[in-house]
Amino acid sequence: MSNLDQGEFTLRVGDGIGAFTPEEWSQLSGTSSGAPGYNPFLSHAFLSALEDSGCVDRKSGWLPQFLRLEDATGTVIGAVPCYLKGHSQGEYVFDHGWADAFERSGGRYYPKLQASIPFTPATGPRLLVHRDWDGPAVRAALANGLRQLTGQLGVSSAHSTFVNTDDLPAFNEAGFLHRIDQQFHFFNEGYATYDDFLDSLAARKRKALKRERREALADGIVIDRLTGSDLTKPVWDDFFTFYTDTGNRKWGRPYLNREFYRLIGERMPGDIVLMMARRGGRYIAGAINFIGSDRLFGRHWGCIEDHRFLHFEVCYHQAIDFAIERKLRVVEAGAQGEHKLARGYLPVTTHSVHYIAHEGLRRAVAGFLEHERNDVAMMSDVLNEHAPFKKSDC
Repeated sequence: MSNLDQGEFTLRVGDGIGAFTPEEWSQLSGTSSGAPGYNPFLSHAFLSALEDSGCVDRKSGWLPQFLRLEDATGTVIGAVPCYLKGHSQGEYVFDHGWADAFERSGGRYYPKLQASIPFTPATGPRLLVHRDWDGPAVRAALANGLRQLTGQLGVSSAHSTFVNTDDLPAFNEAGFLHRIDQQFHFFNEGYATYDDFLDSLAARKRKALKRERREALADGIVIDRLTGSDLTKPVWDDFFTFYTDTGNRKWGRPYLNREFYRLIGERMPGDIVLMMARRGGRYIAGAINFIGSDRLFGRHWGCIEDHRFLHFEVCYHQAIDFAIERKLRVVEAGAQGEHKLARGYLPVTTHSVHYIAHEGLRRAVAGFLEHERNDVAMMSDVLNEHAPFKKSDC
């Protein structure tokens, strides 16, 4: 474990989540199940499952380089999940064009640093702060430490994706460039039932969703919601079949392996709900969701039979049902997908930050991002105009 100079603090670079005990990690923002702001992707269980299953390691191109910030007593007061990467796969914020331009001009873009959760386009803290410490001071030390590590390793850049807004000022002060993008989230406005949600929609949209849900289940399909002890080995076997089918078609090869699902099923079963579609006595499709303190995170989907509207039912409508029943405030349904708008998911701005060491590349990226931010903001305004909700009389 190497050290970086951070004045009154000590900043060390560890080789992954193993540089922290579970007790140390659980004191940091967003990491502890049951605590306010809990994000399951930041849990020790999730991050250790990625490493222990071999989904994240040198061979996969995600080499852990976690930052560990300590006070004078050696107590952990902050951390950054961070990886040294030899590619840009599994990030969902695309910088392939930057890499291509830099390398065509004679530079070397890879390796780079990536402060994010692998394969997970879900917003959360990236500069993790001990719950008893001053947030701005710790975040500033961590953001500067990430920039310092970029120089120490001699890499081209450092990136942090799906950053929450609390972290942005520290990254900005440390010289990171700000990028925005867009996802679609459902917001639970205190609905008691799904019908209450439907009542908030324009009549034509409400009718369309009712018909869509009926047709999705028309072939004798039943949806089971499985969590906790329901997550048995046969269930995971079925879901992994669905996941690999989609992964093979979408990415060329799936990012996650069967061992990863076994480990999260053992280590965090109460934070997971599988929406599984059953027909004729067997499961034919499914989607995995992770449960946070106030939101549901939809992730992977797959199927072995194609049925009209079944994807929308399993991934979006069932997630809304679950969020309303559990009184969760938000459903984050993953990356991209303007088709989510018609199903009650609204456009939301997501944030990433990028430190580019080379001045020429930095200037070029800064100019690109200025134009991109304007385009994303304009598109968000247009999409909001087409939201399915009743129009206000005001």
